[in-house]
Amino acid sequence: GPRRWRCTAQGAAVGRIRADEMAALIRQQLAAYGGSDGIEELGRVVEVGDGVFRVAGLDGCLMGEMLELGEGQVGLALDLEEDAIGGVVLGDGLGLAEGAEVRRSRQVLSVPVGRSLLGRIVDPLGQPIDGKGPIRADATRLVDAPAPGLVDRQPVRVALRTGIKCIDSLIPVGRGQRQLIIGDRRTGKTTLATDAIINQAREGVICVYVAIGQKESTVAGLVEHLRDQRALEHSVVVVATAAAPAALRFLAPYVGTAIAEFFMHNTWDCHPDRRPRLDQGLPIAKPLAEGGIGPGHPGGP
Repeated sequence: GPRRWRCTAQGAAVGRIRADEMAALIRQQLAAYGGSDGIEELGRVVEVGDGVFRVAGLDGCLMGEMLELGEGQVGLALDLEEDAIGGVVLGDGLGLAEGAEVRRSRQVLSVPVGRSLLGRIVDPLGQPIDGKGPIRADATRLVDAPAPGLVDRQPVRVALRTGIKCIDSLIPVGRGQRQLIIGDRRTGKTTLATDAIINQAREGVICVYVAIGQKESTVAGLVEHLRDQRALEHSVVVVATAAAPAALRFLAPYVGTAIAEFFMHNTWDCHPDRRPRLDQGLPIAKPLAEGGIGPGHPGGP
């Protein structure tokens, strides 16, 4: 005849215990989910020349992601095609050849930001080049972060005094306003910008100066002038000299803008010692979203 199963209290308890153990194990696995899956994407260089390369095999690469090219070389993904990825080498590119292995970093290009940048000279990757040791960054910010919408932007209400009477009286320049300084060679464009930076020492305004394509001696003279005028304490200098690779010169204005936006998105007060400080308890600005610099864009901000 048909079998009859008899359920005892002991058997029900055992089943209950096993179910609880399985549920606890599942919760433990879910809590640990989201870490590294241990899978590493590996690609190979199929074409390289003049600091530009193409890689095959990195299907999950993101726009603007940093790539490990081997031997300390770092690349930036700019062009996502169906069968390959185009990018540029953030360095001299020596030793990079066809067939070289390329690994993903899973990190979109970002720059270290924070109060410790004040008074420092950095390269377009945010690394110090003034010999004063490493920079202890408060956070990192995406180099290509989306701009705030028109509704979120504050109106220009406070004047930005350059210290030059004819400009301050004739041309309305405000904080948060974009102002172009254009002119022929040797007409005083750098002098005008430098005087404006020096004048901000008593106004409590943070200044970011980006030197692109200039000689190292010229940049060194500018830095010494700012230091003599005690204006370097509230400034950050980003340097991409004429000897720097083209990719770094291309990134320099974007990096300078990212550093300036960090200070813009935080509240600062001017204290009696004329040193701007971050308000106590205010959270550090975090990256807004992921993004990258697309290929074919003009080499400027």
